[in-house]
Amino acid sequence: MADNAEAKKRTGPMTFLAQVRAEGRKVTWTTRKETVSATIMVLIMVVVAAIFFLVTDAVVSFVVRLVTQIGSINA
Repeated sequence: MADNAEAKKRTGPMTFLAQVRAEGRKVTWTTRKETVSATIMVLIMVVVAAIFFLVTDAVVSFVVRLVTQIGSINA
């Protein structure tokens, strides 16, 4: 346990901020064009998913109504 405590040295706030800035400089940021195209793709996929779930809900609703009407007609 004592070895583990010695291995984890505490970092001061100024050193921490310097390390954060250094890591921030290493990041490859996306360009505006990449961000816009990714946003458009996400919006398209949201619309496709919404249409899919709308159609699926309508079909399941129709089938449930059909099954429940058949049960009430025969009873």
